[in-house]
Amino acid sequence: MKYVHLGRSGLKVSRLCLGTMNFGPETTEADSGTIMDTALELGINFFDTANVYGWEVGEGITEQIIGRWFAQGGQRREKVVLATKVFGRMGDWPNQSRLSALHIKRACEASLRRLQTDYIDLYQMHHVDRHSPWEEIWQAMEQLMREGKILYVGSSNFAGWHLAQAQEMARHRNFLGLVAEQSLYNLNDRMIELEVIPACEAYGIGLIPWSPVARGLLAGALEPATSGRRADEDLRKNVEKFRPRLEAYESLCREVGEAPAHIAMAWLLQQPAVTAPIIGPRTLDQLQGAMRTFDITLSKEVLKKLDTIFPGPGGPAPEAYAW
Repeated sequence: MKYVHLGRSGLKVSRLCLGTMNFGPETTEADSGTIMDTALELGINFFDTANVYGWEVGEGITEQIIGRWFAQGGQRREKVVLATKVFGRMGDWPNQSRLSALHIKRACEASLRRLQTDYIDLYQMHHVDRHSPWEEIWQAMEQLMREGKILYVGSSNFAGWHLAQAQEMARHRNFLGLVAEQSLYNLNDRMIELEVIPACEAYGIGLIPWSPVARGLLAGALEPATSGRRADEDLRKNVEKFRPRLEAYESLCREVGEAPAHIAMAWLLQQPAVTAPIIGPRTLDQLQGAMRTFDITLSKEVLKKLDTIFPGPGGPAPEAYAW
């Protein structure tokens, strides 16, 4: 396993991040524990979750599963760089969602109880809160750091302007600010190349892409399926929407001799701004299969073909211009 610094911080994380959103709703607790144990054996030390995962309001089901896994000992907690999130609705009363100082404090303490730990390595804002000023947000995060409850702060689903705004306010407060941004990014969803990635690069913010295979669209979606993600109705609609580019993509994958999902992951790992794509395995086989990605290096020719099939929002790269 290769390790890199998370943004401009001194913290080292694995080049793949284990996403846990399926733990509980799709994957049993026993199987989730096996996946986490195997991830550590494979050298994956970066685990991502959120207080809303499990999708029962206020329960934090996935965090509870991870907490019981930590409680088994064996230095499980010490080996993991643990990331969770705050923003989502955790109850029906006012101040049980979003990014007020009150909710940040209460949500963090509730996550700590569920996760059975006394600190969170990376505490991420799950979405932008346009109703909470940055002075309030950073004051709340600074207080959690002073108390030793969180070590680093990250964001998720932020626009480039929000990243800049957050960092400039943090700088004004002599605060480290954001070290990571978690964004939707894959071959088929490249909008963040316009402003989010330049902002990350300018401010030293690590990029953690979620949905690296576009919810299965880039994982061989043209093959017929009667069960699993490829049989999902929404996915089938997207297949028809993007059929011409998917046909070209899967044809290229056959030329290269690698599975479409592995090509999509390898492409992400070769993007300079990317720290660690999030993989969200439902099964142990899916986790182990993802490791194939590290054996793939895409040539310049293949990268150009991928850009032709899945053009980025900013047009061709500068080196493509004659002048």
